[in-house]
Amino acid sequence: MRGYQFTQFNPDDNSKSRFEQMLDLFMQLITYTSGDLSEALQWMNELDKKYQLTDDEYGMGDFIDELKEKGFISGDNEKGEIKITPKTEQGIRKRSLDEIFGKLKKTKQGDHKTFKPGQGDELNPESRQFQFGDMLEQIDFTESIRNAQINHGIDSFQMREEDLSIRETDFKSQTSTVLMIDISHSMILYGEDRITPAKKVAMALSELIQTRYPKDTLDIVVFGNDAWPIEVKDLPYLQVGPYHTNTVAGLELAMDILRRRKNPNKQIFMITDGKPTCLKIGKRYYKNSFGLDRKVVNRCLNLAAQCKKLKIPITTFMIATDPYLQKFVQEFTEMNHGKAFFASLDKLGAFIFSDFESGKRKTVY
Repeated sequence: MRGYQFTQFNPDDNSKSRFEQMLDLFMQLITYTSGDLSEALQWMNELDKKYQLTDDEYGMGDFIDELKEKGFISGDNEKGEIKITPKTEQGIRKRSLDEIFGKLKKTKQGDHKTFKPGQGDELNPESRQFQFGDMLEQIDFTESIRNAQINHGIDSFQMREEDLSIRETDFKSQTSTVLMIDISHSMILYGEDRITPAKKVAMALSELIQTRYPKDTLDIVVFGNDAWPIEVKDLPYLQVGPYHTNTVAGLELAMDILRRRKNPNKQIFMITDGKPTCLKIGKRYYKNSFGLDRKVVNRCLNLAAQCKKLKIPITTFMIATDPYLQKFVQEFTEMNHGKAFFASLDKLGAFIFSDFESGKRKTVY
């Protein structure tokens, strides 16, 4: 019998194939280039020249051919009609989920469980005696027949009400979430890329909900001068525009979306790095980029108060350290009775997922 053979660990060894190693880099570049395949491949060529990603046995052309064979890209390269496929879009979301969610610490919370028993899809291991008002589908017939045999014997078998045993299911809450992403020009100012981490968080959150919480809903709203909804498949292509920050338009659209959702648990996550600077009054845009304009701020605070009345908590993730901006966020949060996190870019994902997972243990009625 042949046993296991152990060798000395070599940290330089990599179990991934050359294609898999280059695919990881390709997926990262696609996110940074907002889905621009040509630009991502040009960056890969430049990195190949500098760091020798390929060799005589496996070149960049082989990598592109393998991308086509495995369904990551499609089209005719000679005609310039080449683009990423839905498989790549989903792959980016999965990798974002692994990159962000995989770094979180283990907790006892999560999975949207509540402390309330009720109709659900997860059986409770404990049983109890039948009570008036229990539904027929809650009866555990195996346990009830066993009780009847013990209480009355096999020869004179009969089943009475006191023999019936009920198996409860644990209630799980359903949540509707709107994720608001600021795409104003300040998200790329001062030499700092803030939109890419925001996109990664949005892609990871959407993949988490679709795979682990399929009964939940996630809507994504982007806001600049105006606000509009986007689909999950559009996230890799999201770019910052020459916009001001119309936070009011984003909140109004988020509230309108949640108003149409029937379940009682609703929440808004807002990722922003700057102050609200814009309003749309009729067909005219009212803008003020200097300081916190009271006309704009008051509209934001009024909407925060309306969300509070509708039992829609707002969690703000502020990617800024300016004291006067933090003061505004604190005022906004107090008006809504929500939460605020002043997150650095590398901690943004951990903050959002921790709050999303732990916050579902309470049900809002």
